Amino acid sequence: MSGCDPAPPAVASAPSARELRLQAILHGPLLPTLLRLGLPTVGVLLAQTLVSVAETYWTSFLGTAVQAGVALVFPLPALMTAMSNGGIGGGVSSAVARAVGAGRQDDADALLVHALVLAVGLGLLFTAGALLAGPWLYRAMGGTGAALQAALLFSGWFFAGSVPIWIVNLLAAALRGAGEVRLPALVTLVGAVVVIPLSPALIFGIGPLPRMGIGGAGLAVALYFSGAALVLLRHVWRGHGVLALRRVPLRPAAFRAILGVGLVSAFGTVAANLTILLVTAAVGLFGVDALAGYGIASRLDWLLIPLLFGLGTAVVTMVGVSTGAGHHARARRVAWTAALLAAGVAGTVGLLAACFPRAWLGLFTADPAVLAAGARYLRVVAPSYGAVGVGMILYFACQGRARMSWPFVAGIARLVVAAGGGLLLAREGAGMTAVFAAVAAGSVAFGLLNALGMVARPLPHAAAASRGESLQPS
Repeated sequence: MSGCDPAPPAVASAPSARELRLQAILHGPLLPTLLRLGLPTVGVLLAQTLVSVAETYWTSFLGTAVQAGVALVFPLPALMTAMSNGGIGGGVSSAVARAVGAGRQDDADALLVHALVLAVGLGLLFTAGALLAGPWLYRAMGGTGAALQAALLFSGWFFAGSVPIWIVNLLAAALRGAGEVRLPALVTLVGAVVVIPLSPALIFGIGPLPRMGIGGAGLAVALYFSGAALVLLRHVWRGHGVLALRRVPLRPAAFRAILGVGLVSAFGTVAANLTILLVTAAVGLFGVDALAGYGIASRLDWLLIPLLFGLGTAVVTMVGVSTGAGHHARARRVAWTAALLAAGVAGTVGLLAACFPRAWLGLFTADPAVLAAGARYLRVVAPSYGAVGVGMILYFACQGRARMSWPFVAGIARLVVAAGGGLLLAREGAGMTAVFAAVAAGSVAFGLLNALGMVARPLPHAAAASRGESLQPS
């Protein structure tokens, strides 16, 4: 080539998978992107539900005392799962998403390390709490004799795996926050395939495996999460995905970025569980038939959770990335699009259940008194499912924006109106319809206040948090 020949044009390098994922979140069509990010998590939750149902089936062969023991323990694993996924996990997803959206990859990787530290600390806290306070708590809940022994055995093995459970859930939350949803979903789905046969093998003893009774069910879960934790740690340690595990100094700013959202979200999970507990106590005042009817009817509420939570995790990612990138208009469009979708799906289910309650209730009972109580609940409460859908999705959107003041108020309002009001009405002699009306009113208040959180001016500290300043020392 002579000196007069023009220089060859520069060849632009192809965008990396990380850049393509970021551009899809910031500029892709809203609904397809929401579904792409949300559906794998829906699959995860459905797989976890399948594992829970399978374990309930296998433990039913161990007798009534063992079933009662598992029932005593169940609220604690449920609380830990909610806190690690939607509570502290929501704070992790929000912080990582805002850092990724702002182009602060080093901060996103640092947040992964801080999430891992929190996972180990909180996991050890739950293990110690179950070992030290478990016996007292299970006795206080009415556990005696064989039921208490079964509770302690199951609790001991299950909470031995608290640290791996927290590691899996917080690492999965960090990856989701960066837009990587397939690996966490795949790990959980493979785990379900493993746990479903492993649990009865350990419970009843097959081949060289000893018969462990109810302790085998707890050990199966602990073993699965231990294996899943190793897979996810290997993935981020090798830096094969959107986040890389590196040695970084621990910084208070990184913990604040996570816990500023995560602690309020964790309180929300506690408030939600307490609401259910108090409403159940209120309905229990009307007798066994009322309690059975309420229990069957309210199972429909829980079937909506995987759909709303899965969509909500996608909202945290998209709103958080958009907020970090300064695309606030897109963040609002994501939030309201998802809220309308959730309102449509949940509201349709609610209206159908209110119009045809026996189509659901008849799957579980033919007792006329139980059917009557369950139908009353669905006719009064199910029409408010649309408000629950809006409230949950906008709660997740506020997580993504790191503006949790109004969701905090919404959770308190639901607790006071639904649980406090329902219990007060029941004790004052009001009928079941009045109690269920309080539950519906609490759901509507929850939806409206979270909607207000999306349009209200943020408090000064919330505005600073949503900007997501760099975690690096100045």
